[in-house]
Amino acid sequence: MGAGWRYRDAVRLYDTARGEVVPFEPGNDVSIYVCGITPYDSTHLGHANTYLTYDLLIRRLEDLGHTVRLVRNITDVDDSILPKARELGIDFLELAAAETARFHGDMEALDTRPVHAEPHATKWIAEMVDLITTLDANGHVYVVGGTVFFDVATFPSFGSVSGYDEATMIEFAAERGGRPDDPRQRNPLDFVLWQPSLDDEPSWDSPWGAGRPGWHIECSAMSMGILGTTIDLHGGGSDLIFPHHECERAQSEAATGEPFVRHWMHCGMVAYEGTKMSKSLGNLVFVSELSKTADPRAIRLALMGHHYRDDWEWFDGHIEQAAALLDHLLTAAEAASGPDPAPYAARVRAALDDDLDSPTAKTALTELADAITAGGDDPSAPTVLAELGALLGVALDRPAAPVS
Repeated sequence: MGAGWRYRDAVRLYDTARGEVVPFEPGNDVSIYVCGITPYDSTHLGHANTYLTYDLLIRRLEDLGHTVRLVRNITDVDDSILPKARELGIDFLELAAAETARFHGDMEALDTRPVHAEPHATKWIAEMVDLITTLDANGHVYVVGGTVFFDVATFPSFGSVSGYDEATMIEFAAERGGRPDDPRQRNPLDFVLWQPSLDDEPSWDSPWGAGRPGWHIECSAMSMGILGTTIDLHGGGSDLIFPHHECERAQSEAATGEPFVRHWMHCGMVAYEGTKMSKSLGNLVFVSELSKTADPRAIRLALMGHHYRDDWEWFDGHIEQAAALLDHLLTAAEAASGPDPAPYAARVRAALDDDLDSPTAKTALTELADAITAGGDDPSAPTVLAELGALLGVALDRPAAPVS
C-alpha cells in the first residue's frame, strides 16, 4: 500500500453531529455518499465548491492507500425539477438528461475523481416503496389522503445531526422544502415519504396509491442500496443538514435499527460579491460559463483558497489571481531543479489531514513553486511539485488551456 499508510491515523475531520474535529478512521475500503444535483439548472460555483471538497478528500484518502467508493445521486424527480419542466413545457426526464450531461461536462473539466455509482432517483422507486413499507411495519408512519408522513415522535433522537432547537428546525423546514404548516401533519417537523402526483406529474404504483416519493426517502434508498446500511461518510452543502440529512438519518435508522452514517461532513455556502447566489437574483456563476474564459484548474485553485466549512464570497477577481498562480506553478514544474521538496510535501499532506485545510495546502504548494523559481540543486523538486499538484487535483503536466 505504500509508505502513505503511516499518515492514516492523523486524518481529522469536523463531524457535524458531534460538533468537533475528530479522527476519521475508516477501514481500507471507504464508503462516501454525497448528495448530487437536482438537474433543473446548470452547475454553479456553490455546487463546484461542494463537489471539489469531497474530491480533495478522496484524493487524499487514495494517497493514503484507501479504496474509495463514492456514490453521488441524481435527483431527477422532486419538487424542484417538476415545476421547472412544466415552466419550460418539456418532459422532466428530458430536462434532467440535458442538465445531467452539462453537469458531467463540468465535473470532467474540473478533473474530479470518477464516482463508484451515480443512481437516478427514478430508477430506484421500487426500493423506496420497500423502505417506506418497512417504516410502516415498524410503526413510524401515518397516512392522510394518500400522503405518507414520517412521524418524528416515534424517533426520539430526531435533531441530533443538526443540533438545532425545534424553532430553528421548523424555520429551516419551511425554507427548504418542508411543510410545517400542513394541517394534515401531527407535528410540524413530520415529513413526506410518499405523495399523490398532480395530473401532469410522473406517477408510480404503491400500497398507498399512485404517486411519487418524497425528497428525503430517495437518498436513503439509493445510499443504503449501494453502500449498505452504514456509510463511512455522508456529505453535502450545509443547507442540507436540515431537513434533508436529519430526515435521512431518522428514516434510515428507523428502518434498519443500525447507525446510518459514521461521519457527517458539510460544506459552507458561496455568495457572490456580497449577495447570496440564487437563480431568482440572476447572480449565479456557472462553471460551464466560467470555463470559457478560465482554465478549469484555475477554478480549482480559486476555490481552494477558502476552507470548506466557511461561508464565503466569490469575487470576479478571484479567477484572475488563480490563473496567475496556475501559470506560476506550470513554470516551476518545468524547471530543472529546486530545493529539497520533502518539507513542502509534508506541509501539504499535514494541512489536508488537519480538517482538509486547503488554504494552507495551497500556500505550501505555492511556496514550493516560489522556492523552485528561486533556484536549488535538487532535481526531484519539480517532479514533487507536480505530484502535489495532482494530489490537489491541479495537473501540472500540460500548459494552460486556451480560453475564448
